[in-house]
Formats: sequence, C-alpha cells, structure tokens
Amino acid sequence: MTGETVCSLLAEAQAALSGDEGRGEAELLLGHALGVDRAWLIAHRDDAVAPALAGQARCCVSRRAAGEPVAYIVGHRGFHALDLAVTPDVLIPRPETELLVDLALRHIPQSEKVDIADLGTGSGAIALSIATARARARVLATDASAAALDVARGNAQRLGLRNVEFAQGDWCAALATRRFNLIVSNPPYIAASDPHLRQNDLRFEPHAALASGADGLDAIRIIVRDAPTHLESGGWLLLEHGFDQGTAVRSLFEESGFVEISTARDLEGRERVSGGVKSRF
Repeated sequence: MTGETVCSLLAEAQAALSGDEGRGEAELLLGHALGVDRAWLIAHRDDAVAPALAGQARCCVSRRAAGEPVAYIVGHRGFHALDLAVTPDVLIPRPETELLVDLALRHIPQSEKVDIADLGTGSGAIALSIATARARARVLATDASAAALDVARGNAQRLGLRNVEFAQGDWCAALATRRFNLIVSNPPYIAASDPHLRQNDLRFEPHAALASGADGLDAIRIIVRDAPTHLESGGWLLLEHGFDQGTAVRSLFEESGFVEISTARDLEGRERVSGGVKSRF
C-alpha cells in the first residue's frame, strides 16, 4: 500500500485496538516502529511512512490485538522514574508496586550504608529504584530465574548503578548467611486456579512470577517464615500482596514473631503492602 501517512496508520491502529487505552497504545506502538516519540507523531502527522516501516507498525499492532502486552512488544516499561528493559522472562512492572518502593525508602536513611535485599527481583524494578534513590545503600537483588537475573543485570548496567549485586536462588535461600536491614519482595500471590491467569496480559507473563499455590500465599509463607534469620534486629520485611490477602498476611507476620505489623493501601484504597519489624528482644 502506498500513500500511507502517520495519521492514517494511527487511525488504522486505533480501530484495531479498541478500548479506553487504544489511542495511547496505538501512538506508543507506531512510535516504537518508527523510532520516534509521541511529540514527533503529532508534529509529523501528515508525513508519509515508508512501506517497510508501515509493515513493522502493523506487525506491532497485530501482536497487541492478539493480546500480547505492549511492554513485551516495545521491550521496556517505565517504573518509579526509571525506564526498564523487560522481556517475557520477567513480570511487567506495575504502578501499584511503586507503593512498595516508596514504603521501603521511608526506612532507608539517605546518609547511611544499609543492606537491602529484594527477593524475586525480575526486571530489577524494586531493587534498582531503591539503589537509584539511596546511593549509599547496598542492594542485593535475587531471583530463582537466571534469565530474569540477566534482564535485571542489564538494566543495572544501563542505569550505571554500582551499588547493586545479584544472586540466584529461591527466596531467602539466595541470601546464604547474610543479614539485612530491610528485605522487600513482590512475590507471586495469585491462586493457581484463578481464571485471570488465562486472560489478557497475564497469559503472556511467566506463570512462576504470578501464581503461588492454592490460595496464592505459598511464596509469602516461605518468605515470612525464613526472613527473620536474615534480618538484623529491628530490621523490616515489606511484602506486596493481593487486595484481599491483608488479614492472612498480617497473621503470618504475627506467627513469625514480627512486631509493628501494618498494611498500606494503594491509590485505589486496597490493601496492598504489609510489613513488620524483627523484634529487638
């Protein structure tokens, strides 16, 4: 097809991507295919587009129309002021997880050298956000997946972060004998039988990063049970969880001897992050 313009391709993409986010996704995918940003698309809406580039744009739109997440198509996602590379080997960073980072930063002084561990780091979103905001902190990012760690390492290198290291292993097993002032994690917390796992973007994300046992709490049980061994006295454990799991997670914290247990709500008012302190006694 000849005579195609930025405007005509955008209209075609928007028609294919129905829904509230269709226009924004169309602009993002066309910009990705052309190697330009949204401002360029607006300023050059009447420009002609080479057939090869138009074909690439249509390929991106077709993948999205089939349900593939935009982040996997364009290869990156913004999180807490960072732009992170993502692949199908890692969970796509989500805005609600920024609450976990914000809460963690409240417990990390700007001027002190404290040790932080991020369990199940995936793309490195949490660990790298903390390392960026707290340059004196020493952050250990762990994951059971070697492929996920490769993505996180690549992100750390692109960001020029020198205060992050990586270790492979399952939850606290990756920490060996080390102790930390703060442990954070966004573990899988969806029930394995939840039908949402077979719908929309979740179909394309790594199952092990989403689901955890019959009630979704298997990974959280392990982390809360084992974390006290790896926390300094007075150290914090902070975990993201499902909106309906706050009561159960707080009970797990209590059973493991944590004190000052609390739950923070996300912007939609849902219980989202629970934490507690390892007792000093």
